[in-house]
Amino acid sequence: MSLIAIGLTGVGLLLAGYWIYGRFIAGVFGLDPARRTPAREMNDGVDFIPTRPVVLLGQHFAAIAAVGPIAGPILAGTKYGWLVSFVWIIFGAILIGAVHDFSALVASVRHKARSIAEIVGAYMNPWAQKLFQVYIWLSLVYVIVVFTDLTAAAFATRPEQGAENFGPGVASSSFLYLILAVVMGFLMYRRHAPLWAVTAGGVLLLLVFIQLGQSIPVHLSRESWHMVILGYCFIASVIPMWILLQPRGYLGGFILYASLLAGLLGFIFYSEPVTAPTVSPDTHWEIFPLGAGLFPLLFTTIACGACSGFHGLVSAGTTARQLADEPDARLVGYGGMLLEGFVALVALSTVILFVSKGSTGPSTPDEIYARGLATFLQLVGIPFALGVAFAKLAFATFIYDTLDVATRLGRYIFQELTGWSGRAGKYIGTFLTVAVPGYVLLTAPAGGAPPWKTYWPLFGTSNQLLACLTLAAVTVWLKREGRKWWVTGVPCVFMALVTLTSLVAINLKWIRAGESVSAVSVASAALFALAVALLVTALHYFRKPVAA
Repeated sequence: MSLIAIGLTGVGLLLAGYWIYGRFIAGVFGLDPARRTPAREMNDGVDFIPTRPVVLLGQHFAAIAAVGPIAGPILAGTKYGWLVSFVWIIFGAILIGAVHDFSALVASVRHKARSIAEIVGAYMNPWAQKLFQVYIWLSLVYVIVVFTDLTAAAFATRPEQGAENFGPGVASSSFLYLILAVVMGFLMYRRHAPLWAVTAGGVLLLLVFIQLGQSIPVHLSRESWHMVILGYCFIASVIPMWILLQPRGYLGGFILYASLLAGLLGFIFYSEPVTAPTVSPDTHWEIFPLGAGLFPLLFTTIACGACSGFHGLVSAGTTARQLADEPDARLVGYGGMLLEGFVALVALSTVILFVSKGSTGPSTPDEIYARGLATFLQLVGIPFALGVAFAKLAFATFIYDTLDVATRLGRYIFQELTGWSGRAGKYIGTFLTVAVPGYVLLTAPAGGAPPWKTYWPLFGTSNQLLACLTLAAVTVWLKREGRKWWVTGVPCVFMALVTLTSLVAINLKWIRAGESVSAVSVASAALFALAVALLVTALHYFRKPVAA
């Protein structure tokens, strides 16, 4: 088996999914170009802004394509084998993940850009809405914990790598990238400069900054980077979106597209045979093993690479407030998730390369991803060191673009939950949304597993369970509308089986190992209880007869 066969098969299936199943799903929801969207009806130049589809796709893709579709497939490919990971990434993205993202976006747009939690309140009851808001906020806390620690790990100084210690230089490049995004935002939205000119200048300067960053590295410890990154999240989430979020997402899209192109080059030109196992010989097929159980842990380990509840928050949060016309939802919502599926496919290809070559270097997700892409770029004459610097910036961009969106969404949810509006609610909600992850990171045991690795099983499970709950809410709405509710109902049932089983497995692992109660086990039990209560409530309202 060659890498080109794996890659082109995956790309072909994703494209077929967009044109065939994506068109069918769009028809189920009845997208109407004449129906005015909230972005047009409530345009305020701050949160509600009608945005060109290509710009919105770039911003939306940058926001959802975090480290999950990179780290998840790398962890799963290493642990379970590449073939089983490939199947779930491709078909999970087409049949479940993209349907979830698209349906959350359309549901929000049809309800004046209200959040999924508010839609739950409208079609179920206020208590269900409160429970859903608590669940969302807790899920966002785990998103911020995991992604902050992964970013800090990518930036931190690693003396053992010697001349290949690229992290501190990438940190410098990333800050230059953020400054560039602010300048682009000013030119685009205040000076109304031509988009092509701003884009060309921004991309050229970005290429310069990738190289320049290695000349001016910033050396900080992992713990110091935690605080710097959380401080950035606070600032980025309270300023108007046009200042940083929109231009950064647009510019970041080019980095992400370039990383996808690098992966495509690898698929085409990498000629060495694939010797990585299709299924790991250590894989357990039974449920609830203490080791590497394929079900349900394969699905929750890959996480965002196939389905992510966080995407629904972005779709029904910032993206719904910027969708100019309903038909754009297919490109932005459904197509954005399939692009993320390709990101996951590229990440999987780097671990295939890593295992096939018998590499013995650093095995963290950022290192495997960066060195894999750099190997692909070498095939077209780009120096390995420059390729690693670029890939690490892409890795950081995936995370950066999600961290501040997660913080902003956490603030939205906190304000909805407490009813605190105005400046006080804005700043208090944002502070608490970053303070809790900060506490978790500061109190992490020294010398143990890194926080991201400790919390990854819970992050992946809670994230996909959030997708299940979103699908449940949309299913109730679709039934009330008299539409084909099964397009979201069937994925909802499947994800409920996967995620609830995974939460039980997490607790059984702690119990069987005889370990003391931990934050992970307590949180998994709490999330399980919240999810069951919400699913039972959704089933009750789903079974109620629709009024004539």
